[in-house]
Amino acid sequence: MSYQNLAFMIGLLGSLHCVGMCGPLAFAVPSMRSGWGFLVFNKLSYQAGRIISYCLLGVLTGLVGKQIWLAGIQQGVSILSGMLILSAAASRLFKFSVSNPDSIFIKPFNKAFGYALKHKANHLIIGIINGFLPCGFVYLALAGALNTGTVNSAVSYMFWYGLGTLPLMFLAGVSAGFTTAIFRRKINRIVPYFMVFLGVWFILRGLGLNIPYLSPAAAGTIADCR
Repeated sequence: MSYQNLAFMIGLLGSLHCVGMCGPLAFAVPSMRSGWGFLVFNKLSYQAGRIISYCLLGVLTGLVGKQIWLAGIQQGVSILSGMLILSAAASRLFKFSVSNPDSIFIKPFNKAFGYALKHKANHLIIGIINGFLPCGFVYLALAGALNTGTVNSAVSYMFWYGLGTLPLMFLAGVSAGFTTAIFRRKINRIVPYFMVFLGVWFILRGLGLNIPYLSPAAAGTIADCR
């Protein structure tokens, strides 16, 4: 599986979860002009804003990842990333009681959204703010981008992640929500198993077992396996 495909799949699956979490933010942004064409344009602008933010996060992650690869500790980082993802999956599967560190970071974003809505900011700006909102699936995507080894590949990874979130988030925006709470709960039950797959994949890549596409030799990179 190429890193673009993996990033897209993370985004697509993550969007099923995010429709319930971030969807209301998209619904709350009013269109300044009526008409189907303006609605589609505004919602696409909102999605474009999110993807721009993901790419900017990709730049920062890529700079860190590049230093990691230069230091020659990428295998250890890949294994550590996999272990953290497995821990997060276990907390969901076994319902461990853990605190939510994101909560202290949410308030500034709420203030930013409130200010933007009050001053009738366009959908692109609202989308950019939303893209920086703390989110578990964004963390998963950033863990993948960190292991790509270069700034360009990290940005590309986050772009494909954002592209994966676009279809369902866009449909949710233009239809004011098309999934029920029951449907989202069923999807959320699948999410930890996907996280297990992703965590194991990162660990195998870090081990460098020379398994084509799954666990290439240590000298290879994710970008090399495209």
